Amino acid sequence: MARHTELKDKGKIRGIRKRWLLNSIAVVLLILALALGSFAAALWNYYYAGTLNDLAGKASSASSSFRNYTRTQYWAAAQQTVNNYEEKSQLELQFLDSSGAVVYSGNDLTAGSTPGTQDIQDALEFQSTAQWMGRDPATGERIAAVSSPVVYQGQTVGLIRYVTSLSRIDRQFIIAMSIISFIGLAIFAMVYFSNLYFVRSIVEPLASITETARLIADGSYGVQIEKKFDDEIGDLTDTINDMSMKIKQSEKTQTEFISSVSHELRTPLTAITGWAETIQSGELRDARDVKKGLDIIVSEARRLTNMVEELLEFSRIEDGRFTLSVEPLDLKAELEDAVYTYKEFFRKEGIELTYKDCEEEMLPISGDPERLRQVFCNLLDNAAKHGGSGKRIDVSIHQDILEAVIKIRDYGPGVPVEELPFIKNKFYKGSSKARGSGIGLAVCEEIITRHEGTLDIGNAEGGGCVVTIRIPIET
Repeated sequence: MARHTELKDKGKIRGIRKRWLLNSIAVVLLILALALGSFAAALWNYYYAGTLNDLAGKASSASSSFRNYTRTQYWAAAQQTVNNYEEKSQLELQFLDSSGAVVYSGNDLTAGSTPGTQDIQDALEFQSTAQWMGRDPATGERIAAVSSPVVYQGQTVGLIRYVTSLSRIDRQFIIAMSIISFIGLAIFAMVYFSNLYFVRSIVEPLASITETARLIADGSYGVQIEKKFDDEIGDLTDTINDMSMKIKQSEKTQTEFISSVSHELRTPLTAITGWAETIQSGELRDARDVKKGLDIIVSEARRLTNMVEELLEFSRIEDGRFTLSVEPLDLKAELEDAVYTYKEFFRKEGIELTYKDCEEEMLPISGDPERLRQVFCNLLDNAAKHGGSGKRIDVSIHQDILEAVIKIRDYGPGVPVEELPFIKNKFYKGSSKARGSGIGLAVCEEIITRHEGTLDIGNAEGGGCVVTIRIPIET
């Protein structure tokens, strides 16, 4: 099965390479074909059309000089022109009669012949200069020919015809096309191999990323991909690596959470079960011992209830079922209720709880009083749990422009600097040995965030930890 999946993935990679090359190469081939076609057309026009136009100009000019000649005068002038013609080696001049037969020629070999080419037929039929290019019927050589009629009083007296060989022009055209074709082939080869290299630089990292993603999917959390490029592939590599580490951390945190919660649940359950069995057995006969045992059972049961409530709250947040019952309230009054609730409890624990009021009579906000009270109680409980060794907790509230600012400070050992960025993460407990599920601060931050506020945790000057809450007030 794994082998089949691997082959399938390799097939996909090959498919990407094939599509990429086909698409890019097809475009390059089309561009090269258009370029070669345009060059060939321009070259043909330069060599062949230019040659025919030159011949047509010569023939038209020559026939114009003979247009007032009678038939007798025409042939006499034609003979004299042929005898004095000096371009025999480059261009053949022919004088034809009205039947299309060559009478005089700069090349004596063609005199008396009847070429019968299309230029001759068209010139006789339409009494206009006509061009033709093809193979000479007599020799088979490729030639270009132009015939122009000599017309006297509406009658065609004869034809003046210029003929040139195309062998040299053909050779030049082939050489030029061969050079440009070679250049086009070289360009195509460079584009092809550069595309092949570029696609390989994309496909091979993708194959590595795919393999690593498969390892992560199979449970190898934390595995990393070697980053070779500082581009989009590099960004994808960083993202996969970051995801892998976060999954590893999440897996580790979840495992630690399950272990921690199991331990936290086991401790009070052990106490409850132990005291309940002791009381049930009747071994305790002193009423004070019985009361002490029942107090422990109630206390541990309350702690279990709080832990379950925290877990339920967190579950609601994760599932999107966490809601607020918003109403107008006085934030100052809600904080004071929480402080006075804990003050006597802390006193019994040997912790002094001080409260610094603000000058404002009230700090009005729109919020959920139950949720906010939950935040205050949780933070006070944390201050006592983690910083109770300082035997003092300070709580203050004041208005800062359009915000209410609440600070809760303890005088304990504080939080290790390296743990501060993670202290509000769910399930995170750091190096603390205090009991707890590790989700209380995550729930508190969610509640404050839903009130459009912020919750920050840091170490205070002189020792201890300070929690700062900022919530917008209504004006």
